[in-house]
Amino acid sequence: MDLHQILFLLILAGSLYLFVSERLRVDVTAMLTLLALVVTGVLDTKQALSGFASEPAIIVAAVFVISGALAATGITERLGQWIGRAAGQAEWRAVLVIMPAVAVLSSFTHHVMVTAMMLPIVSRFAQARGLSPSKLLMPMSLAASLGTTLTLVSAPAFLLAADLLERTHSGKLHIFSITPIGLALVAISIPYMLLARWLLPHRGTQASDDDWMQLGGYRTELRIVEGGRWSTRTLAELRHVLGDSFKLHGWMRDGHVRRDLVETSPLIAGDVLLVETSADAIASLHDDPGLDLNAITRFGDHVDGDGEPQLVQALVAPASEFIGHSLRELDFARRFHALVAGLWRRRGAQALRLADVRLREGDLLVLYGRASRFAELAAHHGFLMLMPFGGEAKRRLRAPLALVVLLATIITAATEWLPAPLAFLFGAVAMVATRCVDVEQAYREIDVRIFVMIAGVIPLGIAMETTGTAQLLANALLHFIAHWPALGVLLVMFAAAALLTQILSDGATTVLLAPIALSIAHSLHLPATPFVVCTALGAVVAFLTPIGHHGNLLILGPGQYRFSDFLKIGLPLTTLIAVVSAWMARWLWLGGPLWPL
Repeated sequence: MDLHQILFLLILAGSLYLFVSERLRVDVTAMLTLLALVVTGVLDTKQALSGFASEPAIIVAAVFVISGALAATGITERLGQWIGRAAGQAEWRAVLVIMPAVAVLSSFTHHVMVTAMMLPIVSRFAQARGLSPSKLLMPMSLAASLGTTLTLVSAPAFLLAADLLERTHSGKLHIFSITPIGLALVAISIPYMLLARWLLPHRGTQASDDDWMQLGGYRTELRIVEGGRWSTRTLAELRHVLGDSFKLHGWMRDGHVRRDLVETSPLIAGDVLLVETSADAIASLHDDPGLDLNAITRFGDHVDGDGEPQLVQALVAPASEFIGHSLRELDFARRFHALVAGLWRRRGAQALRLADVRLREGDLLVLYGRASRFAELAAHHGFLMLMPFGGEAKRRLRAPLALVVLLATIITAATEWLPAPLAFLFGAVAMVATRCVDVEQAYREIDVRIFVMIAGVIPLGIAMETTGTAQLLANALLHFIAHWPALGVLLVMFAAAALLTQILSDGATTVLLAPIALSIAHSLHLPATPFVVCTALGAVVAFLTPIGHHGNLLILGPGQYRFSDFLKIGLPLTTLIAVVSAWMARWLWLGGPLWPL
């Protein structure tokens, strides 16, 4: 063992300690590791900085932007709502619908984003049907992680594995190279979870006390704008665009509530729709050129003061002077120079018109006004507090365009008309250029920690190769497995990654173990691709503990799961996945049989 190998192992030990202990953020640890490799002379500057220009880092950043655009245009929300409708009433049917649908969603977006998006949808679905969320959240989270195996771009581990193979001229992975394995894994996981759901705990059947925080149930009034795109179009078309969050309570025309108007009736300029909708929808509708919030259209000239107009929320205080009075009686717009654009009430009947609702303690008002006026309202004893409005505008009109960009990106990468990094970079730029997502939000969507972590750990893998440490460790392992069949060696690499990924990220695990898998394959005079791919698979789809995957951490509290629940379900599933992954990898790249004889 030479000096560079000793230095590398010392740096590796320090990095592992920091990664596992989390004394520093993973991106900071990655940068410290990179600097240590340069300062000690293990790597030169060019090698150390190569991670920032690497294909994995570029693709990961682009995928975050594309995922953000799909969310900003309401596509992911609509898909989630469709899944909820298709799942029916039975628990088994819900699992049968949710798992493949979530897996497909995760194949081109970040699986944590999909898990976060589906979490409230599945929870509300379960509670509405009297089911236990704990019976559905774990299958949903597992499917989100398994969906990343359907394409090469869904998980950093696969991108890092492909980068290693291409950099060492040991093989090449395309965007759908691992898809057969992914399809097999999703296919076996669904019947497994249908059987194993009996082992899942039955917890959390009651609605939680924080359900009121979910975006929904705001009463508001919408006015059809003269000359806007909704004038003369039907209510059914509007409902289709707004989705399930839109609930109609009344339709006013010429100042009167009309009971004869139906879904196929055309909307006319000046019509007022009395609706209940989500906070996101309220923010979106205000930005729709064909619609506006009725309060703003009628009383917008009363909004004065300094600063840009904005939406905020105000909570009616106990013993407030507003309690028992309607907004019409309070003459709210003239008195406070702010408009009530919407109202949320936890329970109880409300008047049909927003202006006729008599306020109660705890009512949440959506106010439209300027910052200087809100400063005055915040000091008023009638309100308990003012807080930012939780709604985020959706660019629903651009949803078809976002789907076209996504499809073009996939086709461009799959046909290799452009290299995958450029294809996904093109997709991300196109999403911004076509205003499916604005520039500021696109930058916010990029998880800089993951980008920097990937750029920082790639040099760690390079150092493992260039110092000969990978070959050294591979030789030590070969003493035990040299005479094993290829299937057994593939299972060993999967198992090693599956254990290490419980304390490290999938990317860091792949960077450390993939060079060893590469060296073992070369020593056995076998193609390196199946060994590196099995290593990456072990890092991505090992469901042994809740800490191995960020998606599992998201469902830990809402599902009221315990550590043992994941081990009880995950150990048999991970064992099954390991066998199928190794078997499929041997079939794809080593000429093994597809069906056991």
